[in-house]
Amino acid sequence: MKWNAWWLPFLLGIALGVVYVLPKAGETAQSAVKMELPGTLGGWSFEKINPSEEELGTLSDDTDFAKSICLRARPGEVNLEGRLIPDRMDLAIVLSGSDLNNSIHRPERCMPAQGHQITSSRDVQVQLANGHSYLAKRLHSVQTIQGSKEGTVAARFNCVTYYFFVGHDEITNDHLARTLIDMKDRLVRGMDQRWAYVSVSMWYGKMPWIEKEVTEAEADEKLVKFLKDFTQDQIRWDQIQR
Repeated sequence: MKWNAWWLPFLLGIALGVVYVLPKAGETAQSAVKMELPGTLGGWSFEKINPSEEELGTLSDDTDFAKSICLRARPGEVNLEGRLIPDRMDLAIVLSGSDLNNSIHRPERCMPAQGHQITSSRDVQVQLANGHSYLAKRLHSVQTIQGSKEGTVAARFNCVTYYFFVGHDEITNDHLARTLIDMKDRLVRGMDQRWAYVSVSMWYGKMPWIEKEVTEAEADEKLVKFLKDFTQDQIRWDQIQR
């Protein structure tokens, strides 16, 4: 039988659509990620924040959020008032609800609405001390912060973001791979599962509150170190397949 290339998108569309019409498998398997955030970790303090109105309006009502602004003092750096100058990192865990049609999505979809213009994307291997490792997606973007008056710009920052998805027993940084895992698990294992995406981001360059310019390499190093420390304890590794 001779195959024509134009059939491939058609068949892929059918395959992806199957996940939405398969019967429910009953009780849903929970993600291996822990939703309760620590108060401190490796010198970082966690200031928990609520999800935005856009997030609440876009995703299903049973979506769960764990979000925090993480701050850590920069050694030896103080402002004119004698207060310690902190680094800032933004952390988010978004846990999908039961509705696959209105579930979590890859951050690239919603980041433009938050002022991000994504300029590059690549995979990064994160190796943990416990012997586990996973691939995270690394995004570089330029984020524009709107001013109080319409049409004005308050600030513009370079930004590095890392993210990945955590299922019941698998981790992936690819949205299509996550969909295919769902299809396989429902067909072969008779299992539905909740997925979470974990993302951390950090601005770099000239920060208004930091005297010394933050380099991209410095932001990368701190983000990866944070991910290693955070995911070591935040993920139930006994559930994850090696």
